[in-house]
Amino acid sequence: MKSQLMKDYLKLSPVLPVVVIENIDDAIPLAYALREGGINIMEVTLRTEVALEAIALIRQTVPSICVGAGTVNNPDLLKKSIAARAQFLVCPGITDSLLEAASKTDIPLLPGIATPSEAMKLQALGYSHLKFFPAEAAGGVNMLKSLAGPLAGLSFCPTGGIDNINSPAYLALDNVVCVGSSWVSTAKLIEQKNWYEISQRAREITKGIKL
Repeated sequence: MKSQLMKDYLKLSPVLPVVVIENIDDAIPLAYALREGGINIMEVTLRTEVALEAIALIRQTVPSICVGAGTVNNPDLLKKSIAARAQFLVCPGITDSLLEAASKTDIPLLPGIATPSEAMKLQALGYSHLKFFPAEAAGGVNMLKSLAGPLAGLSFCPTGGIDNINSPAYLALDNVVCVGSSWVSTAKLIEQKNWYEISQRAREITKGIKL
């Protein structure tokens, strides 16, 4: 059930914007800007004091956007993310305590891996969708090609160093369901409140990509 839900969410867009919201007033305009550009999903990283509030506000105000919590590094943040009504959870790596906490909730988790051993452990636990992080530093497209054979059945959301230039190479792989990228809505663009450029980037990075 959770695995199918995670798959459904990740298939909403070929690109999952990874965003950092410093100012709560930016949350709603950012969500609308992404939606205007054709992206209906976003990952709000828990790196700021207003991140949880932003998730709750977007969920309440822009229900057409699927909102996940990113940088969920411990069980406490997992619980707080669920309380904020995050629809999915993303972590850069994985720990036994996070896995245990995630097993007690119906909210799907996208755990991060960088090695075959980590991927094998999670596959044995029933996870079929994983975050490959940091993608470019951990081997990029070639690494994912190498994992496709021995780890058939796993799908990845590579994140880290992915932009409009290299995203097509990742998305061309059969074991990549989508890519995570901060390029669409960089911290600078959000700070400048350049919603038009964010919408344009959303259109650009998804242009010509079949969902």
